[in-house]
Amino acid sequence: MEVKEIEMKYIRLSEYNTRKDLAAGTEDTGIEDLANSIREKGLLNPIIVRRKDDRNYELIAGQRHFLACQKLGWENIPAIIRDVTDDTDATIISLVENVHRADMNPIDKARAYQKIFEKYKDCNKVAKETGVSASTIRKYLTLLNLAPTIQEKLTTSDGPAGISALAKIAETFNPKQQEEVLDRIGGFKQQIQLEMIKRSDGDLDKLEELREQALEGAFDTRLCRGLDHCQFIPEELIEPIKEAVKKFEDEGDIKSFKDVVKKLRR
Repeated sequence: MEVKEIEMKYIRLSEYNTRKDLAAGTEDTGIEDLANSIREKGLLNPIIVRRKDDRNYELIAGQRHFLACQKLGWENIPAIIRDVTDDTDATIISLVENVHRADMNPIDKARAYQKIFEKYKDCNKVAKETGVSASTIRKYLTLLNLAPTIQEKLTTSDGPAGISALAKIAETFNPKQQEEVLDRIGGFKQQIQLEMIKRSDGDLDKLEELREQALEGAFDTRLCRGLDHCQFIPEELIEPIKEAVKKFEDEGDIKSFKDVVKKLRR
């Protein structure tokens, strides 16, 4: 790995840069704002490139910073030169540089994970390469089953639903039904959306009934953070759980606690 100043005219944008939607998450900080920040404070982190030949380079990560410096009229830019020849490895580097940023478009992430998955055919191996859990990778891959119209709407700042809910929709309903599903679960918190989708069993008619129930407060639920096997605690079980936890803490009584957990699993 080498770090050096490179003439910007010899750097071209890479098709393997995972960040395609440069507008995602930039409502408060666009390229113009970033350029102003760099003008005042300098470029704090070098871009990442790979060598194409003796003179030319391909940009792997740092596209927004590169464009901002280009806007400032810079002729040279500090860059980390990575010795990467495999295109999938270039995608991995770009993804790792961007994946933990909240402002990266989820579909960009999903497509990057898909490219890496095509090489390894195993979500666990993709997880090892990227440092992201296999379950999260599966969730993003599922987003690619969403209808194209929904994918177009999906940005980090104003998506039609949360990522988990969208992944569950893609998993449960076919693309022709997904827009209608979004209409029926719209306006509810993501936890309630997930519960509605889960209880619908992929039936749109049942989902309409669940919407009516949700509007009446039937899903007035609270997150369960202490149990591995439930995501929601129905209102009628909150007090029994509190009592079971108290008995366990005071008397070591595990039986009543297990009884409540069985009810949650039903």
